[in-house]
Amino acid sequence: MSVQRDADAAIPNQAPADTPSNTPAGAPADAPRPRGRLLGLGVGPGDPELITVKALRLLKAAPVVAYFVAKGKKGNAFSIIEAHLHDAQIHLPLVYPVTTEALEPPLSYEAIIADFYDSIAHVLAGHLDAGRDVAVICEGDPFFYGSYMYLHDRLAPRFHAEVVPGVCAMLGGAAVLGAPLVYRNQTLSVLSGVLPEAELKRRLADADAAVIMKLGRNFDKVRRVLDELGLARRALYVERATMANQRIVPLADVDPMASPYFSLLVVPGEKWQG
Repeated sequence: MSVQRDADAAIPNQAPADTPSNTPAGAPADAPRPRGRLLGLGVGPGDPELITVKALRLLKAAPVVAYFVAKGKKGNAFSIIEAHLHDAQIHLPLVYPVTTEALEPPLSYEAIIADFYDSIAHVLAGHLDAGRDVAVICEGDPFFYGSYMYLHDRLAPRFHAEVVPGVCAMLGGAAVLGAPLVYRNQTLSVLSGVLPEAELKRRLADADAAVIMKLGRNFDKVRRVLDELGLARRALYVERATMANQRIVPLADVDPMASPYFSLLVVPGEKWQG
């Protein structure tokens, strides 16, 4: 069921008059309107059954549901929650102006994406000021590489914010790979594949165990570093962990030109028998 009521090109600042708000029943007409809550809801790594009971309860009750999506796509987060939405809600697709594409100078990814977050924070603030709770859906966990955090930084100082943690991608990946991450006193390093090669190599050399995310076009570099450090034998690769189109591939068989953004590598800690 898809019940979006907004065009991607323009997210409305105002909701229909019959949209529920937090105004108490029977309150005087001139009474101050309570402000809405900003809800950052982690909805898990892809399997719809991994959303928490709390996140689902708040999702269903929220007058406004916002979710990040790339241009022309439905979005993984929306696919997770779609069956739980209803017609009385306002559904706001927050369409990224850029994602992973290369930009020609003088265009700057950082400047474009910062303007985007400023703009949508202003839109959400309009709903919150009007007394409507806004649930911002985040795949995985809101505070673990989640886009929600950039809205939280902008809006939490002004509005009441509540964050519901979710199962993050690296834990979903470890589960489907059947790979315990760390034993006993081992430490875990979570690394971005975007890191410069020398920095990635240094951090992996010092790690007992590691999860490497944001692969995509960085995969070839990451695999080369793993080979150089002798870690390739322990490294496990998965694409779209827990999703319907999940794919587990031996490291040596991965096509570096076809590795998607939603892929990760797990380098488990050395086994300890206990």
